[in-house]
Amino acid sequence: MVVAPLVGNKNGRYVMMGASYKTKKELKANVGKHLNYVETSMFGKEYTDNGKFCVVGPCAHTNRKWYAEVTMVNGLIAKVK
Repeated sequence: MVVAPLVGNKNGRYVMMGASYKTKKELKANVGKHLNYVETSMFGKEYTDNGKFCVVGPCAHTNRKWYAEVTMVNGLIAKVK
């Protein structure tokens, strides 16, 4: 399995999407499923079907209680760190 490095935007910064899960434990329980997420960038799409990116939850805009690095393979959550 080949996984791309952390995805960055055009300026080389890391992306930070919202993950719609109450806890990181709930996110980890969804390995093997599609990611329930919220795009937060006004500069374009952050999500990618294959690669790694950072997420924050339970709400990216108002309630940042936990952070995680998610690895996606073929549109499914492969790993949560």
